[in-house]
Amino acid sequence: MSTLSTAPVEVELPDLDEATLTDKPWIVVVWNDPVNTMQYVVWVFQKLFGFSKSKATKLMYQVHYEGKAMVSDGPREKCEGDVARLHAHGLWATMEHPS
Repeated sequence: MSTLSTAPVEVELPDLDEATLTDKPWIVVVWNDPVNTMQYVVWVFQKLFGFSKSKATKLMYQVHYEGKAMVSDGPREKCEGDVARLHAHGLWATMEHPS
């Protein structure tokens, strides 16, 4: 019969004095363009992001009057997908990483 023994495990504790970097989310920006109608942009925002009509309209007006609006954020891969979907619908979009 063998006996089991419990040996203490050494665990290295993190240095609490080190600065920890948090992963800031990427943001997706839609830019104003001279091609798409306001109604179409509202429809795309509703379709792609599930925004209510009032939120989609508010963002569309922000794009129209201020030149751009942030419509999405998250990990890089998600934002890359959102930009690709916006491009597929004919909207001008980019992604940015806040520094």
